[in-house]
Amino acid sequence: MAVITSVEQLEVIYGHPGETSTVKVADRVTPSYRVLIETSPFAALATSGPEGLDCSPRGDVPGFVRVHDEKTLMMPDRRGNNRIDSLRNIVRDPRVALLFLIPGCGNTLRVNGRAYVSDDPELLTSFRMEGKAPRTVIVLTVEEIYFQCARAIVRSDLWNPDRRVDPKSLPTPGQILAEMSENRIGGEEYDRAWPERARQSMW
Repeated sequence: MAVITSVEQLEVIYGHPGETSTVKVADRVTPSYRVLIETSPFAALATSGPEGLDCSPRGDVPGFVRVHDEKTLMMPDRRGNNRIDSLRNIVRDPRVALLFLIPGCGNTLRVNGRAYVSDDPELLTSFRMEGKAPRTVIVLTVEEIYFQCARAIVRSDLWNPDRRVDPKSLPTPGQILAEMSENRIGGEEYDRAWPERARQSMW
């Protein structure tokens, strides 16, 4: 199998990006990009640490990533599984990336920058939902931000309701846990209890 090992080889194959691919890049949150961030209820957070790379889904009410100013974004770390993979990485390597999705919209928004984790009491209080504050907030300094055209979303037909997969055709979390633990944990009881457990611990 042929392996490409240099940027020069890639450039021979792909050429150079056109102006529409470069003029859209900013080093701050522009008014248009602010609208996209404030409309998005979902982002994928990419981080890097000594153990390697990690990409974590983040979802909340639209605008859950707060535009503090044109160079600063703030994202609450809501309740989860306490693995804190992303947070572990950030405190050791501040480089991060965000990919925002907006339901029904083909374009995505990409943000690259550096972040730190804060447990400032006033900041945490400002992100309360249903009376519950996050334990930490990720504060991101924007270094690069730009929209990605809709080709990937169009090719995947992601927002087409007729293309939704029947959840019953997929392995459940309980089944996966049981398989991975030789039936020590998980199983049908885990799946039955999850909706109520998630409802009580959403925030």
